[in-house]
Amino acid sequence: MNTPRATRRLVLLFSAIACATLAAHGPLHAQGAGAWPSKPLHLIVGFPPGSSPDLTARALAEPLAQALGQPVVVDNRVGAGGNIGADAVAKASDGHTIGLMINGNMTISKLLNPAVRYDPRTDLAPVSLIGVAPLVLAAPAGAPGADARGFFDAARAAGGQWSYGSPGVGTVGHLGMELLKSRSGIAPVHVPYPGYPQVFNAMVAGDLQLSMLPPALAQAQIKAGKLRGIGVTSSGRSTLAPELPSLAEAGVKDFNLEIWNAVAAPAGMPRAHIEKLAAAVSAIVRTPEMRQRLFQQGWQAVGSSPEGLARRMQADTQVLGAIIRTQGIQGQ
Repeated sequence: MNTPRATRRLVLLFSAIACATLAAHGPLHAQGAGAWPSKPLHLIVGFPPGSSPDLTARALAEPLAQALGQPVVVDNRVGAGGNIGADAVAKASDGHTIGLMINGNMTISKLLNPAVRYDPRTDLAPVSLIGVAPLVLAAPAGAPGADARGFFDAARAAGGQWSYGSPGVGTVGHLGMELLKSRSGIAPVHVPYPGYPQVFNAMVAGDLQLSMLPPALAQAQIKAGKLRGIGVTSSGRSTLAPELPSLAEAGVKDFNLEIWNAVAAPAGMPRAHIEKLAAAVSAIVRTPEMRQRLFQQGWQAVGSSPEGLARRMQADTQVLGAIIRTQGIQGQ
């Protein structure tokens, strides 16, 4: 028969056993929860080796491997303007696949082409914004106007007699110019080219009157005296082209457009893993060494939280999506 004292002893005994069990399994449980990644990470890039996204991915891979304790393997999945790589990330289910993507892959790809097999709004999880850069509105060296405001006056007076070039329908150079037309009252006609080198050559030859170019390409040609920089597309001046005014300074109200790259994951990746990855990426991007490497590649380093990247995705999708819908633009 159990006496009250014996019952109390049993309760104490089982309590001690339970505490000992929790003490033994608690660290194991914590270790298991924090052990991700448990094998090499695959960092998918939808562009070829040597491209800007590839260079950024390879600059990130080694310090990220050191931070997470597992190798980071860069995997180039080339095609469809980066959408093949983005689709591979969206469909990955191994828990160890992430992607280095450009803004178009994470915002408007589905809006431009409904046949794209992933939807960035539902199939990708934002991790961290790496770097941003404005485009440079450039013109031939002999373009009219004493300053940026004078150039826009000349452009408005020319109406549809002027032409602008872009590296293709649906590219940021195309959508950015259409956004500028809607905000500034200019009306140049779009002429698509295979790539930026052809756009540059056409401007030098006098076949085009303006274009939005990546800052590294534009600055090299501006310094060589072959092009004239009118302004940058960010809301304020950029350290990548500090001598150029923003388009807002030139009288184009509420204009802010930047290209960017970021790390994303499949939407099904556990939140704890995304937060761990974001913290590591953000810390790496903010180091002086990485800031300098990104600057040399033509980027202003950011390093954001998942929420910060999500806000950027939403804002760009709204602005560029409106242009796509109103103009009826379809990607190639």
